[in-house]
Amino acid sequence: MRELTCIVCPMGCRIKAYEEKGQIRVEDHGCRRGELYARDELTAPKRVVTSVVTVQGCSELLPVKTAAPVPKEAIFRVMEEVRRVVAKKPVRAGDVLVENIAGTGVALIATKHIQ
Repeated sequence: MRELTCIVCPMGCRIKAYEEKGQIRVEDHGCRRGELYARDELTAPKRVVTSVVTVQGCSELLPVKTAAPVPKEAIFRVMEEVRRVVAKKPVRAGDVLVENIAGTGVALIATKHIQ
């Protein structure tokens, strides 16, 4: 049995997840999204990666994030690529900086405007 704190919404439900004979059973989830989160967490955990990158000709750092969760085992590869990204002004929140970060199929996007 694994006890998880759901991170899908602010409720933070304490979920119990059991894996028995290849089957997953989830208890104490407040909603369907919590159940899906627990199942994913046991079989293929994912996280949204947040960081900052430099902006050419600017002392201000640009906050960025992955547009969707990436497999947990890919986080270090994603961060290696993030360290090499240099954005060019102007940048708008939502601009795609890298289409397929670390081969995950997920874009790296800006989360702030910088003129």
